[in-house]
Amino acid sequence: MPIPIKPNAETREMYVNNILRVWDSATHDQLERGLNWYRTANQLAHMISGGNVVAGAGVIAALSANKSWSENTKLAARAFLKGQASGHVGDAINKAARIMAGESPTVVLPMASKTGHFFRCIADPTDSDAICIDRHAHDIAVGQRYGNADRGLGSKGRYALMADLYREAASRLGYLPQQIQAVAWVVWIERKNG
Repeated sequence: MPIPIKPNAETREMYVNNILRVWDSATHDQLERGLNWYRTANQLAHMISGGNVVAGAGVIAALSANKSWSENTKLAARAFLKGQASGHVGDAINKAARIMAGESPTVVLPMASKTGHFFRCIADPTDSDAICIDRHAHDIAVGQRYGNADRGLGSKGRYALMADLYREAASRLGYLPQQIQAVAWVVWIERKNG
């Protein structure tokens, strides 16, 4: 069951503390990789797209839903190599194709949701307003793995709440919100994968 969109102050603080606990558990290597995650993704977007970072970031974001990072990057690289996207659902393939044909990702992608924010984080790793809230970011804040359960992140209010929690953690730590999210993501994924 999705969490409430308007939790009380005590619950909000618990969620922020969950994020901070995962951050604090990062090894030096995880911290470095997380802090540079979106900068590295930006370089990948540049490389696979022949220098068009915006298109590269857009195609990566379009093909990201329910895919591991490894699978996501393979699909995006293959799309540019072959000139057409494949290996995903029709809507994602269509969005990637439109971006590769020259449409702006800001027109093609749902900019108020995870996909749009993921694009923004990759296209500009210094964008202090962009924050990618995926299922892992949600589970980190809540402090438990939801597995395949619906997290309700399609709700603008719930997405905004999660983004605000990461922004609060970022303000306490002195980093960009997407850096907090990326470091926590690295730790969370590596914990899950053993």
